[in-house]
Amino acid sequence: MSSLEIRPVAAADLPFITEIYQHAVLYGTATFELIPPDLAEMTRRFGVLMDGGFPYFVAALEGRVVGYAYAGPYRPRPAYRFTIENSVYLQPAIHRRGIGLQLLQRLIGESEARGYRQMIAVIGDSANAGSISVHTKCGFQMIGTHPNVGFKFGRWLDTVMMQRALGDGASTLPADDPTRTQR
Repeated sequence: MSSLEIRPVAAADLPFITEIYQHAVLYGTATFELIPPDLAEMTRRFGVLMDGGFPYFVAALEGRVVGYAYAGPYRPRPAYRFTIENSVYLQPAIHRRGIGLQLLQRLIGESEARGYRQMIAVIGDSANAGSISVHTKCGFQMIGTHPNVGFKFGRWLDTVMMQRALGDGASTLPADDPTRTQR
């Protein structure tokens, strides 16, 4: 697949990202959003991630954006600052071609380079075998399932939680630990 390019996102990619995500909201269970966000909202979300210094990539096939992946904060409290949550979305026509795997691998590498220590995947719908498989191939381990926590398309849906250590993981203490002297 020589025409595939995985690169950092640009503002010009946002209409394509919005289109991909709108399809996922309207027809899929990977996200539990019910109303697709418009371009203005997706632009706002992009700005929050960029302002926070989080990694965000697109996959372009023959010059057209066909997927994207980003990492964002897992939780807002400072103790979670080394843990991020990932998201990967693809156009339906390019599923099962290895593009999601390549996006996730690039996201993991960049997240490690930025000093993050844990990556969490919150996968909508326990029947989402493709996403679970891609995460497993990238070294994620199953940490649990929240049964029946979402309601979409007239049925109850689970979320699957998976986790992967990044870099040193929890084997070393971060240099910026403000509580080091308090222990």
